[in-house]
Amino acid sequence: MKRRSLLKTAAAAAIALGCSTPMVAAQEVTLRLHQFLPPPATVPKHILKPWAAQVEEAAGGKLKIEHYDAMALGGKPPELMDQAIDGVADITMTVVGYTPGRFPKTEVFELPFMMTNPVATSKAFQELVETDLQDGEYKDVKVLGAWVHGPGVIHTDRGVNKLEDMSGLKLRGPTRVINDMLSELGATPVGMPLPAIPEALSKGVVSGTVIPWEVTPAVKLSQLVTYHTEFTGDEALYTATIILVMNKAKYESLPDDIRAAIDAESGQKLSEMAAQVMWDNDAPGRAIAEKAGNTIVQLSAEEVARFKDASKPVIERWVTEMGSKDIDGNALIEQAKALIKKHGG
Repeated sequence: MKRRSLLKTAAAAAIALGCSTPMVAAQEVTLRLHQFLPPPATVPKHILKPWAAQVEEAAGGKLKIEHYDAMALGGKPPELMDQAIDGVADITMTVVGYTPGRFPKTEVFELPFMMTNPVATSKAFQELVETDLQDGEYKDVKVLGAWVHGPGVIHTDRGVNKLEDMSGLKLRGPTRVINDMLSELGATPVGMPLPAIPEALSKGVVSGTVIPWEVTPAVKLSQLVTYHTEFTGDEALYTATIILVMNKAKYESLPDDIRAAIDAESGQKLSEMAAQVMWDNDAPGRAIAEKAGNTIVQLSAEEVARFKDASKPVIERWVTEMGSKDIDGNALIEQAKALIKKHGG
């Protein structure tokens, strides 16, 4: 009797398992998304998490994207690209310039006064990825989205009202191209990822930083410095390139329907959305500085022209360096400008 009872139990379990097998097969794939910003920052809160939710919905419940913010999976921001390549994470978001020199063509969008508006520049960047860079310098990953942030602003503890005020400033910069520009303008550049800014300012390692308004609340910048310098005119002082990439083997191993769901929410759709969200969030960041009583300087057209002239050697050096890599830097600049114009910039 006991044996019969055990057999019945085993049979019931087998039936239950058999019934549940199709459900398991139809159930979700889990992907881990790793990035360096704290959860309340604009990019994770208003770009990556909404994007992931849309992808999950498009996948019909078969996919779950787990978010690991602020380097929760370990490592440092400059390691994020390799984490995607090596499969430490399935998807990573990073600033391209955190891995200096590895993605030279991408740097064209970071050149001084290249960007007109971030949406047009982001769509230009994404198009260049699709037509060239995906099979070129990003061949080791699957690019899901490429974009740039809003106009770069100079934030300091003593103010920049003219070009000469840059002299002697120790300014944090995000990438090698932007650091070269800061040096040419008279400052001493200090390269570091964004999360390191508060400690560097508090300890006097730097006297200021260049970042867009959008991300200033995430690092409480308006409490750490009291002067902010904006550039008038059609071109921004600078921008930085940002990218969302996926482990290539993982992407290619996904079922067709899940891969299609990711594709539908990525590419130009993600690029445009991300750039617009970051640009829209410049205003709230600026408002915090205004409310704090900080000084916001808007440089005149004449002074902006002086900064442009002072920045020209940066572009010349970059073109020369590209030539050493068998890249026609001047042609790439013209191509980038044409793409930005094509997309409304």
